Amino acid sequence: MDGITARVDAVWRIESARIVAALAKVTGDVGFAEDLAQDALVQALRQWPRDGVPDNPGAWLTAVAKRRAIDQWRRGERLDDRYRAVAMTLEETSEDVWQPIDDDVLRLVFTACHPVLSREGQVALTLRIVAGLSTEEIARMYFVPVATVQQRIVRAKKTIAAAHVPFETPEPSEWKARLDGVLSVIYLVFTEGYAATSGTEWMRADLANEALRLGRMVAGLLPREPEVHGLVALMELQAARFAARTHSDGTPIPLTEQDRTRWNRAQITHGRAALARVDSLGRGRGPYALQAAIAECHAIAPSAEETDWARIVLLYEALGRLAPNPVVELNRAAAVAMATGPATALQLVDRLAAQGDLRGSHLLPSVRGELLLRLGRTDEAASELRRAAALAGNERERDFLLEKVARLEVE
Repeated sequence: MDGITARVDAVWRIESARIVAALAKVTGDVGFAEDLAQDALVQALRQWPRDGVPDNPGAWLTAVAKRRAIDQWRRGERLDDRYRAVAMTLEETSEDVWQPIDDDVLRLVFTACHPVLSREGQVALTLRIVAGLSTEEIARMYFVPVATVQQRIVRAKKTIAAAHVPFETPEPSEWKARLDGVLSVIYLVFTEGYAATSGTEWMRADLANEALRLGRMVAGLLPREPEVHGLVALMELQAARFAARTHSDGTPIPLTEQDRTRWNRAQITHGRAALARVDSLGRGRGPYALQAAIAECHAIAPSAEETDWARIVLLYEALGRLAPNPVVELNRAAAVAMATGPATALQLVDRLAAQGDLRGSHLLPSVRGELLLRLGRTDEAASELRRAAALAGNERERDFLLEKVARLEVE
């Protein structure tokens, strides 16, 4: 990837949500807005190598997309009264009218999570247009084929268009109906920022911080919804480790090897307060709050050895009952290895492997390789870690796994 192409890619990842949100706000059509933004991106790839990157690339992309919208309407002879009004809005600057959700990106999330869409459609569409994730990245997150994600996005756009879903703030009475989808999207955006499924960087702190910002805003809108605070608690506690998760060159540092003095204690305090807020509402802990409780166990432990692994195993068991998921079971197995030893954990991992739910994911062979290594089965461990590296989509993680294999072969 040359310098200009890399710059375009970086601008898109940072600015795409706001660009699409701005376009959706004036066109009233989320799918059309995303198409316009993509057209502007193509134009940037053509023009910036020749003319240079503009001083404000986000504004440049937005302006190009707006002109593209007007041109399309005029060419299609569809400039009726409605489009004249929209075109005037595009060509002029006006003051925004205050709305209950006064953040364009969060409004875009609530719009894309409209109940007219299936949950899969809500999440796929929102991850595409809000997080700027590729269909390949989304497919990796869900362990499904790329074609499946593409179909979900296309179907979601068509459904929104057919249902004439406007880009506008839903009434407060509608927020709860969309809340599960909104929280799912924010959580997945944070997860991608926390451990990127592809690319050259293991973490994308900008993406994770944007998810945290959105989560905090939702907590302000719905202060009596426990799972909102649970998600904020989870993100705060995990984000607190960011400074310690990589070396200066970007190489990953496993949790057990991190310098805990570099963890952000203020952020840990905020996360624990959000989790306490969940409990104060008296309606029990949901999946996000249970994950936050696991993160809290790590946050308060002086070291990996002094972590309350038995409690973490219990929390994973509760999470598995509330929200069954093969990744949860894999994480439980890793906790079991720390609590009672690798032999029992290996049995759990082998059972997961037999079920085939994580086929194609690097996560299972990565964990299995670590367990085999702890059991002294070095050759088998190296084979599993090699397989994990072959399946890993993120370059940093792939290199990390291959370096571990190389050390085993030297030993």
